[in-house]
Amino acid sequence: MPFRRGHDARRRWRLSARLLVVASVATVLGFSAVCAGVMFDMRRGEEQLARRTLENLASGIEADISRNIELYDLSLRAVASNLEMPEIRNVSKELRQLILFDHAATAKHFGAIQVFDSKGDLTIDAASLDPQPENRGDEEYFTVQRDHPDTGLYVSRPMLHRGAYAIVLSRRIVGEGGRFLGVVVGSIRFSYFHDLFGRLNLVPGDTITVLRNDRTIIMRTPFDLDVIGKNLAEQLDWKSENLKVGGAFSGKGPVDDTPRLYVRRSSSGPLYVVVGKPLEAVFNLWRTEAIRIGAIMGFLVLFVLSATLVLAREIVRRGDAEDRLEEMATTDALTGLKNRRKFDAEIDREWRRAGRYGQPVGLLMIDADHFKAYNDTYGHQAGDQVLVGIAICISDAVRRAGDCPARFGGEEFAVLLPNMTALEAFNLAEIIRNKVQQWCEGELITTVSIGVASMRPLAGQQWSDLIEAADKALYAAKANGRNQSVLATVPKIALVA
Repeated sequence: MPFRRGHDARRRWRLSARLLVVASVATVLGFSAVCAGVMFDMRRGEEQLARRTLENLASGIEADISRNIELYDLSLRAVASNLEMPEIRNVSKELRQLILFDHAATAKHFGAIQVFDSKGDLTIDAASLDPQPENRGDEEYFTVQRDHPDTGLYVSRPMLHRGAYAIVLSRRIVGEGGRFLGVVVGSIRFSYFHDLFGRLNLVPGDTITVLRNDRTIIMRTPFDLDVIGKNLAEQLDWKSENLKVGGAFSGKGPVDDTPRLYVRRSSSGPLYVVVGKPLEAVFNLWRTEAIRIGAIMGFLVLFVLSATLVLAREIVRRGDAEDRLEEMATTDALTGLKNRRKFDAEIDREWRRAGRYGQPVGLLMIDADHFKAYNDTYGHQAGDQVLVGIAICISDAVRRAGDCPARFGGEEFAVLLPNMTALEAFNLAEIIRNKVQQWCEGELITTVSIGVASMRPLAGQQWSDLIEAADKALYAAKANGRNQSVLATVPKIALVA
């Protein structure tokens, strides 16, 4: 059927436009996803490379610190062990110095080893045979060793020791029965850390932090005395879980607000190292590449979407033009209702659908009473106005979206009513008839006669049978005096006024 072909063609055009847009968007999203995936892989690669570099740096620093602390601790152990010998008390000062400190580790950054008795008084000093009297009984490195026998090597907080900032290393001296005899003490000056970090090729923003196991900052570069000695365990906004042993963390650290990639090395010693690099420096090359690729992708996306929108608009415009042509071909020019061609297509479609689902199909056949006399009396223009008025009354009464009011021919109208019973169709017919009667005015009152039919399609029946039943009901209405609705009973037609 020509109408069906036009309808299908319009749907194909609109479907083509949608498919074009969907395909273009899907293509753009696909390429964008691939590009984003590649960029994220590159970002992860940059982060992994930076992490490995920081791990290697932290390992080297920690190895150097651990080696020097271990060497110095061996000297402290040796002194503490020799002091436990009773014979050491009976030798001369010179020989005692030779026995205690001959094999002690020496370096420009190591302070001289000292020995304090159980009261904290200085008794032996590697730098002097006759040391000046001093008491360190209230110092942290002394009280910890005195009060906690199992401490072992203790590293103090950063402090001013013998005229220079340093960390103090201490070990307990034990006598017979575990009796506390005193403490042997040494120090590593901050100059050691400055010299160690100064040999590294760091960029602005890089940080190296040496911490004690209780999370006290021993040393940090860039150097800041306000940070040195600070215990991070006291900061409520920073948790140790953020940077676990041997792990990494990206974000703001506990010292300043600069986002960095931090790496912590695992260590069995008293100190551990955390190295940080600003995220901006880590992703600088990646960001430059991402901007370049993003700009290219953005241009391509805009080009593809723009071309797609232009093509889709042209397709829609062509579809709209076909819609207008189809509307002109399926709409009655005078009344604005569907024409006979459209009506035939609709009743055929609805008849088939009702047959599949076992639903009724209602039909109203409406004819203007005495229209020829009215037309001859008042002229064709007045007759056209009457037809338009009847069409308005029909459209005002028929409200369902699936109903199809149409001009069947001349002064005759038809209303297709899918899934409507005979009684419902009859009630609607009466509404239309009353609306027309109330609307018409003038010397010659125009009314309508309506034939009503409703059928459930059965095997062997055609929709023409429905039209025939409604048409016979219409003729009965006219024969019975007009201005009335008549319901047809099918299959044996019984006319009831």
